Amino acid sequence: MNIPKLQLESTKAQIGLTTQKPVQEIEQPKANLDLQQPQAKMSMETTKSQLSIDAVQARESLDLKSSMSRTAEVAQYSLQQAMEGVARRAEEGNELMRIENGGNPIADQAKRRGKQPYSSINIKFIPQADSVNINFQPGKVDIRVEPQKVINNTTINKPVHNYTPGKVKVELLQAPSLKIDWSV
Repeated sequence: MNIPKLQLESTKAQIGLTTQKPVQEIEQPKANLDLQQPQAKMSMETTKSQLSIDAVQARESLDLKSSMSRTAEVAQYSLQQAMEGVARRAEEGNELMRIENGGNPIADQAKRRGKQPYSSINIKFIPQADSVNINFQPGKVDIRVEPQKVINNTTINKPVHNYTPGKVKVELLQAPSLKIDWSV
């Protein structure tokens, strides 16, 4: 007995792909830089220093006195001598007035007036130490600085972006086929 046979012969389909790659271009232009820094505002106030030197006492110790000082000294000395003279004469007059108490007041007064008092010898350093008065007041400086803000007018540039998309081309290289054959 012959059984019929069925024969199948098939070929697969073949697809061909052709691709074109995408192209991407990115360019970043530099920013436009515009910066300005104004100068700071500065003000200064100064107070002058003061130096005072008072050498009047040192000059007087060297006997270089001003006419006003010399006049005042002579007036003071004259007043003192006059008062001492008045006191001495009043005392001598009281002694003479009491002559009845005894003694010899005229001889005693002559002895006292006839002797000169001895002057003491002293060493004196001139000008004396600390005879010059120095006074110093330092000056002051007040500095004020007011900074100014930066002026920023910088502009940024957007990136330049060019994009060409890729393409895919599909084509059928071989068509599918099916061949059926039977044999008895």
